[in-house]
Amino acid sequence: METVTKGQRKDIRLIGRFVEVYCAGKHKADDRQCFSLPSELGERRLCPECATFMQYAIARRVNCPLEADKPSCKRCRIHCYDTQRRGQVREIMSYAGRKLLLQGRLDYLWHYLL
Repeated sequence: METVTKGQRKDIRLIGRFVEVYCAGKHKADDRQCFSLPSELGERRLCPECATFMQYAIARRVNCPLEADKPSCKRCRIHCYDTQRRGQVREIMSYAGRKLLLQGRLDYLWHYLL
């Protein structure tokens, strides 16, 4: 895999956490397996459907043409995800964001505000 920048590492770690929380809340536990994030960012327990989405999200983030001045996804002028996946990521972020905030993860609040 290509070299992953600091910004990419942060975004991949964040989407990985959100997908893991979403998967744990929406999908059966016995289907989940370890999914390794790139650049030694750890592992996430994901079902096959969420692992497929995560591979797609990582590939899109690593190949983003706006790396130097990348804004937050909702303020970006280029949409990385296709229409179907854009709806899927909205659902994942909404569900997992609420869960993490209720668990006291206020640091993720900045992701919503930016």
